[in-house]
Amino acid sequence: MASDSINIASHLPRMARLQPDETAIVVQKVSRATRRIRYRSWTFARLDEESDAIARGLARIGVGRGVRTVLMVKPGFDFFALAFALFKVGAVPVLIDPGMGVRNLKACLAQAAPEAFIGIPKAHAARVVLGWGRATLRTFISVGPRLFPKGRTLSQVRRIGRARANEGSILAATRADETAAILFTSGSTGPPKGAVYTHGVFEAQIDLLKRVYGIAPGERDVSTFPLFALFGPALGMTSIVPDMDATRPGRADPRRIVAAANDWNATNMFASPALIANVGRWGVRRGAKFPTLRRAISAGAPASPEDLERFSTTLSPGVEIFTPYGATEALPVASIASGEILGETAARTAQGAGTCVGRPVPGVEIEIIRIVDEPIPQWSDDLRVAPGEIGEIAVKGPVVTREYIHRPDATALAKIEDRVRGGVYHRMGDVGYLDDAGRLWFCGRKSHRVVTASETLFTIPCERVFDSHPAVRRTALVAIVPDDDASMTRAPSSAIPVLCVELEPGRRRPRELETIRLELLEIGSRYAHTRAIHTILFHRRFPVDIRHNAKIGRETLALWAKRRVRR
Repeated sequence: MASDSINIASHLPRMARLQPDETAIVVQKVSRATRRIRYRSWTFARLDEESDAIARGLARIGVGRGVRTVLMVKPGFDFFALAFALFKVGAVPVLIDPGMGVRNLKACLAQAAPEAFIGIPKAHAARVVLGWGRATLRTFISVGPRLFPKGRTLSQVRRIGRARANEGSILAATRADETAAILFTSGSTGPPKGAVYTHGVFEAQIDLLKRVYGIAPGERDVSTFPLFALFGPALGMTSIVPDMDATRPGRADPRRIVAAANDWNATNMFASPALIANVGRWGVRRGAKFPTLRRAISAGAPASPEDLERFSTTLSPGVEIFTPYGATEALPVASIASGEILGETAARTAQGAGTCVGRPVPGVEIEIIRIVDEPIPQWSDDLRVAPGEIGEIAVKGPVVTREYIHRPDATALAKIEDRVRGGVYHRMGDVGYLDDAGRLWFCGRKSHRVVTASETLFTIPCERVFDSHPAVRRTALVAIVPDDDASMTRAPSSAIPVLCVELEPGRRRPRELETIRLELLEIGSRYAHTRAIHTILFHRRFPVDIRHNAKIGRETLALWAKRRVRR
């Protein structure tokens, strides 16, 4: 590679030279019949060799630099080898959560306009039957049996590549600003959008993970989120992939997670708040421990203090759970450890201050700007709100993506060009404020704010007040709009606030519900910002996002609440 080029895949061959015989990937498999847990593994040398063979085969059949390529493969050896192979040849993986629904998947593929499709047979069957990417797809590779006459199998691509093993380096000399991948947002707070990741953004993320969390080669990571798992080999970490449905982390079997960590002396765990909650509850009941973990990292949504406290009991003394703040378009932005949350900020959160998500990570600027729903083409210092005032969170730095693929409208709404100092600010779509210590407090999504005739209510400060009730698992503040526009894409100016409540299991008897409702109203009356909430509805189980099973589907709840209020 040229000295001025950056290819995110270059970390793998470097690690293969430094630690060829160290384990790079571990895949857990649990027998359905006997429930016996088994493991298979690849070394760094083998992962590099396998990805090289696939890369040469891909290049030979026309999947090379700049070719947008859908990758729909389950977490495992083939997923890792294919992802690094695509990066090596300079192709552009298009990564979409398969659980986001047929309509969203089709829209994402139309948006990305991919030229190649690599997937398991089930993905190819859906592609053919539902017409995904029909206008642009030209190359097809099946990971497993080939169901249709077009295309090749991954085994065939490997054989083609191995026959060309004497051709030298396959690593493309990509630039820092060259597109490396298209990562689609989960669609939990609006239509999914494809964030354009460059090799420079990926490189900055790897650098920050090392600096902020002290991750070093030789560590072992329990990887419960496929995209983060790819960082493992690049960081010199072993990626341990548990036997679980990656699209349903909240339903993962805690026994398998504990076994994956303890059987391999894991030092790191990356998990969604839903998994942290699930494993923490189980761990408290069973006395489970993670004696070798040095840290846990939970992202996707703020984890509750109660869940952090429970999970902390499974860790050795002094080991922290870190909760980085960010989004698909910019990650990480800020970070905070469980010790600071439990020892200081949780008490303020329970009183309606919002959720503290920590201080900015090195190199990232955070600004709080006035709340508007229109595009802001150019940065100006007068966009800033007064210190301590709630506004929209805008961020700038090397981990911030600059655009969405083929969505100039969405790009215009989300990006602010800084023509004086250079770069772009990404509007997170979240609201919050900075405190006197420079910490960022998250107050919810901008589109979820409830604008009544007399005030604006923000979701997190209101909900955390009511979450203090011992019978409540979680709450969600939604808006009932007087007219027929309940899309919530723009905050209405005369909405009625409604509190949806999900209770802890076993608290659904009618007389008890009425008691809880009255108690919640009394709790709300203690604070100025919750006194206007008079309507409380009990919901059996909140809808949540596909990716992390943690973000509440407030748009769906708002429609449900509107139907209930009309009865």
